[in-house]
Amino acid sequence: MSFSAIDFTIVVPALAAGLLVAATHVPLGMQVLARGIVFIDLAIAQIAGCGVLLADQLGFEPQGVAVQAAALVAALGGALLLTWTERAWPEVQEAVIGVVFVLAATGGVLLLASNVHGSEHLRDLLVGQILWVQWTSLAWTALVYAILLALWFGAGERLGRTGFYLLFGVAVTISVQLVGVYLVFATLIVPPLATRRMKRGRLAAAWLLSAIAYAVGLLLSAIFDLPTGAAIVWALVALGLAFYAAGAGRRAAAA
Repeated sequence: MSFSAIDFTIVVPALAAGLLVAATHVPLGMQVLARGIVFIDLAIAQIAGCGVLLADQLGFEPQGVAVQAAALVAALGGALLLTWTERAWPEVQEAVIGVVFVLAATGGVLLLASNVHGSEHLRDLLVGQILWVQWTSLAWTALVYAILLALWFGAGERLGRTGFYLLFGVAVTISVQLVGVYLVFATLIVPPLATRRMKRGRLAAAWLLSAIAYAVGLLLSAIFDLPTGAAIVWALVALGLAFYAAGAGRRAAAA
């Protein structure tokens, strides 16, 4: 354990990345819970990841435009597919999402089967590399997220099913490459889940919970030399449980 291990030149950009992801994913996660399609983010994130891995297999630069385009096209294709399945088979949409997730996840494994660095690529896709984000990449990410948030809060339900899935696909594509599949899922689901009983101020509370969890997870990772993505996921769940328990206690006292 060492507080001197904290390098704020690394931790601060990583925290900024986490706050940006939470800014977009918390309100989208609330809609995901309301629609009952909890695993959609995992499915689309894995599809976007397949796009990244395919571009890597074809020899494109890891951070190049071609990789970003491949991830986006894959995610939007997945989003349109799930839009169609929700319209065609709404009663089994969650099961369909699960099948799409498994196909995308195993597709990534197949793509990396002949790659000597396959396990590293797969780990980076799942856990992310939040500690290595740069301010330059965060600048354009913030711009895209701002546009997505403006569309979401400006149009909301008027976006319709297709609009929601496409917006969701863009957000997840960017976030997976910033923080990895696990953190994308945890940020989408845990804060909305922990605040689902709130009548007022739910969005603000969920954002605050996310911000604290990212800060705590990053600090624990630095101090105890833990994998960063996993530490933040555990911090999100632990704080989410504490937040929900505190709210349940207040509701019981009021009753």
